[in-house]
Amino acid sequence: MRVVLKFRDFPNYFLQVLLNILIGLFFLTLTRIVFWIYHATTFHQAGLNEFFVGIYMDAVALGIYMIPYYVFALTPIDQRKLRWHKKMSQFLFLFILIVMMALNLMDVEYFNYTSKRSTSDLFITLTTGEDFKQLIGAFILDFWWLILTFITFVLLLMRSFFRLQTKKIGHTYFVPLWKRILIFVLGVAGLFVMGRGGFGYRPADMMTAAQWTNVENTGLVLNTPLTIIKTIGKEPLTLKDFFEEAELNKIYRVTQTPNLGHALTPQPNIVIIILESFGNEWLGTKTGGPFTPFLDSLITQSLYFENAFANGKKSIEALPAIVAGIPSWMDHPYISSHYGTNTIQALPKLLGQIGYSSAFFHGATNGSMKFDEFAALAGFEQYFGRREYNNEAHCDATWGVLDEYFNPWTAEQISHSLSPPFLATLFTLSSHHPYFVPEEHRKNLPSGDHPIAQSIAYADWSLRLFFQEAMQRDWFKNTIFVLTGDHTPAGAEAKYNNRLGMFRLPILIFDPQKRIQPKVESRIFSHVDIMPTILDLLGFSEPHYGFGNSYFSHLEKRFALSYLSGTYHFFKGDYMLNFRDDRVENFYNYQQDTMLYQDSLVYYREKSEEYARLLKAIIQRYNFDLIHNNMLP
Repeated sequence: MRVVLKFRDFPNYFLQVLLNILIGLFFLTLTRIVFWIYHATTFHQAGLNEFFVGIYMDAVALGIYMIPYYVFALTPIDQRKLRWHKKMSQFLFLFILIVMMALNLMDVEYFNYTSKRSTSDLFITLTTGEDFKQLIGAFILDFWWLILTFITFVLLLMRSFFRLQTKKIGHTYFVPLWKRILIFVLGVAGLFVMGRGGFGYRPADMMTAAQWTNVENTGLVLNTPLTIIKTIGKEPLTLKDFFEEAELNKIYRVTQTPNLGHALTPQPNIVIIILESFGNEWLGTKTGGPFTPFLDSLITQSLYFENAFANGKKSIEALPAIVAGIPSWMDHPYISSHYGTNTIQALPKLLGQIGYSSAFFHGATNGSMKFDEFAALAGFEQYFGRREYNNEAHCDATWGVLDEYFNPWTAEQISHSLSPPFLATLFTLSSHHPYFVPEEHRKNLPSGDHPIAQSIAYADWSLRLFFQEAMQRDWFKNTIFVLTGDHTPAGAEAKYNNRLGMFRLPILIFDPQKRIQPKVESRIFSHVDIMPTILDLLGFSEPHYGFGNSYFSHLEKRFALSYLSGTYHFFKGDYMLNFRDDRVENFYNYQQDTMLYQDSLVYYREKSEEYARLLKAIIQRYNFDLIHNNMLP
């Protein structure tokens, strides 16, 4: 017997599932519009194509998240007699869609700090230490409009959803069991295909978005529910086989040999100061702005790298890059990844071999971002945080001890707790969201349109307090100070929100004795280059492991590498190469085209392949070594 199903043959409950999917697409598109409006400067090149592709990616997410709903709703039972079944189906749909909307709206603000859609590592971040509990109040106060938007969308959803639960489409009379089973099989199969993104060999995921838009717009095209579920339980890294081992070692070696002849005498102390959210946008040296007068003055007395890059977009990614030469070239921060407990030889451990004492200072609540755990793993002998400072009157309402108190206290504590030669690392705090500035300083410090502006000015003033205290100490004169931002903050201008500007920040080396001559260095330098440079300055004579290169290494052209949302951003010479899904996506002359408007890939095929060859070698070595815990020289 030939079976033919016409549209009118489908029962009401099946057509209602299809209608509900359209409702879901509509409300997810609304959250994308909010996301786009809020980040208009970032996605200034986006057009209708991005929204159509976004709807496709939303359909994929709905196909995955709504599995409990459509399996339950299409169950081949006689639904006319089961009112509870209809109520439960409605509850499942609404609950799942509301969660998806909440995740999308959450990223409207969180995208400012990560420049990517959140992945499953978000839950690790939220459950690490006390950060989330401390910040939830500030988030509610600062982003009340997002909560109000969410409530408005939920109310609109509830109203429209129940008005569209009509009984007039299809039919409600008895449906034979065989037809119910057929509808169940075809319906579930069709929605399963939607969740795969079609009949392609590989299910749609974050990489799929990059095939339909440029790298700059992937954050707009994707949705947060999809990026989270696609990264749950996924190994952060996979092995690559671009080259045989012998060829790989010729192209790129991760074991660094010392560059002798640059050691300072007497052997100096080292102080690394990592400045929270200090990007080039707020640096007076770069923009002429009034927010960093002290750091600007220090730059004129330092070896200053004007072409410096962060290797990541988060504080938790910066620390291992700076003190261990280990970047987070993957979707999870190295510290919280599967590889975070690998055996490493970080700077404090290496310097301990030549008699250095060491301490790490961070004014946040102990346990914040797992800094205390990583500091111990890296070999820091002492850790000083909010608990050790032990004065809650000097704390803000969220993160911890204010910079104006913790910075000079750090300089004092170095004198009491460390014996020269020593390594001390200070990670500042107050220029982090919610950008709190004490009331008594708000009239005296410059402010700007973005709320971070005044907190940068406050952090700069507090940095001055550190040096004022340090200059009174016996150890100051024979100390090398390395200063850098940890990552860039949310940009107020479009050029600081693209995949070039979002990684550019200050790095400088200050020597009070001027043994390191002050100059503006135009060669590329990044976070992972800090450790090998320090080792050369101290005359460390043993090979060491790390993905950076010393300032004193004899490289024809230096490079920097950053990673975000599945894309590698490789900077070498005047060019920036975007590499995704094992192929070159874009090639820009970023020195001339800072807005990244002109993709020069078709004009520089040979040069881009040369760059890609080196990049592939770096990726292959990085993935292999982290997966196999092979991170020693």
